[in-house]
Amino acid sequence: MAECERAEGGIMAGNAIVVEGLTKRFGTVAALDEVGFTVSAGAVFGLLGPNGAGKTTAIRILTTLLRPDAGRATVLGLDVVKDAAAVRYQIGLAGQYAAVDEHLTGRENLRLIGRLAQLTRPVFRAQADALLARFGLEEAASRPVRTYSGGMRRRLDVAAALVARPPVLFLDEPTTGLDLLSRNELWAVIRELVADGTTVVLTTQYLEEADRLTDRVAVIDCGRVIADDTAAALKTRLGSTVVEFDMADEQTAARAAVVLAGRRGPRPERDNSRIRLTSNDSSAVLIDALHTLDSSHLRPATVQVRAPSLDDVFLLLTGHHAEDSQAGVAEPASRGAA
Repeated sequence: MAECERAEGGIMAGNAIVVEGLTKRFGTVAALDEVGFTVSAGAVFGLLGPNGAGKTTAIRILTTLLRPDAGRATVLGLDVVKDAAAVRYQIGLAGQYAAVDEHLTGRENLRLIGRLAQLTRPVFRAQADALLARFGLEEAASRPVRTYSGGMRRRLDVAAALVARPPVLFLDEPTTGLDLLSRNELWAVIRELVADGTTVVLTTQYLEEADRLTDRVAVIDCGRVIADDTAAALKTRLGSTVVEFDMADEQTAARAAVVLAGRRGPRPERDNSRIRLTSNDSSAVLIDALHTLDSSHLRPATVQVRAPSLDDVFLLLTGHHAEDSQAGVAEPASRGAA
């Protein structure tokens, strides 16, 4: 029977990861406060939240790099504390910072990882060559990594996490700092991995990324899970349409928000100089809002009607955007490939 289908310890069939009441404190600050979620086998699960929300702390605990203060977590039925050594043989980790040796070539880096994973020479040599081809790094395989671009280093870092062919892969903000082309290339690789049966846990501040890749997401803010569902289900909380008015400046937007709040219909949300209304009746809301603003001699610079995004959901739940930095918890950086 597959590891993720074992019934012991409360593990449900089909769950690769189960997290229950996970708590971790750094001094007086709770990085994680009774966090719980499950990850289905062969799926992409997103952990979303701003800097300091607790995402990296959760990843470090699940990859056995950090011990929780309370709670329990299992990966493929293995307890991350009691069975830490066994867990490490089942997972791969690409952290926020590339852990490859810049003085070695791309090929040498992957072969070194294979040796550390105690693979036989023929196996790790073949695996290194296959991964270099899969990640589009064949032509650069014999070059020192210090000559690689940022996108190439990130791809090599993810490749290093896959040398031992782990059934579960943790990617901690893998596209931070990458340009759009490099991000799209890495997204394509993640889709290929999942198609091959790999379970992926992805942390990100980029909600567009989560929207495209994940089967389910958990939103973490201030160390707590504040939402756990599919991206589509979370977006339906807002309604079918978002109407946005860009005003001339923040002062004008503040006046517009007060005027729109005095009418019937969805409550306006102000984001700097932008006013946002969400509803299931976009045409009526748009016409009524424009009439109300015009009556008060307030004219938007631009008007946009669009579908809700995960960033809209996050703003509704937390009062700030997912990409905004948050002071407070200084989470330890996640480095290396497990």
